[in-house]
Amino acid sequence: MSPGPEADLQVVDDPAGALAERILAAARAGGHIVLTGGSTPKAAYERLAGEDFGGSTLWFSDERCVEIGDERSNYGMIRAALLDRLSGDPRAVHRMRGEEGPEAGAEAYEAELREAFGDRPAFDLMVLGLGPDAHLASLFPGHAELRERERFVVGVPEAGHEPFVPRISLTLPALEAAPEIVFLVTGAGKAEAVRRAFGPDAAPSLDVPASLLAHPVTVLLDRAAAGEVPGG
Repeated sequence: MSPGPEADLQVVDDPAGALAERILAAARAGGHIVLTGGSTPKAAYERLAGEDFGGSTLWFSDERCVEIGDERSNYGMIRAALLDRLSGDPRAVHRMRGEEGPEAGAEAYEAELREAFGDRPAFDLMVLGLGPDAHLASLFPGHAELRERERFVVGVPEAGHEPFVPRISLTLPALEAAPEIVFLVTGAGKAEAVRRAFGPDAAPSLDVPASLLAHPVTVLLDRAAAGEVPGG
């Protein structure tokens, strides 16, 4: 079986700071940046307070189907941690409309992507997290959405991880549509997922969603998340 994604595992003292530097560089270059939710990347977004994102365009990897004011909203978290604290606003922020439900929200975001890019998205930086079950965005182990190759966005009626609410998610083809894909992974609870997705014995598997990326990735880790993975 062919190996999983080519992964550059980087153990750094300050993974959130390292990711913040990459996001800022892409923003200053006027890039199309895809942000992800979760508590781990939130720490990176908070480092960017006071920065100018003028000229950049922001997209989202996935969203929970809740109202913006709900504490589970990815957009709500990113707005509070990053958008409301910038000195200069992005040229555009394309949020997923989770409040419209998984199918309608996915169709609306698909239309936005195709209007902006045509037949294939052209992002500059893709920011992702890794779940303890090795899920990425809202693509969960064993779920049918992992097999989607025609659409850029799918509705996910049943989440495979907390919070158990329906989701909207970019598909694997859309997640791969950036020259720079960066995972931020911290904590010992993620070490096994790192090994399964990016370790020396990793191989593409529907049970390990992050292993299905057919594109080189950078994985920013703390020592706890790196575990015993060689090179980590």
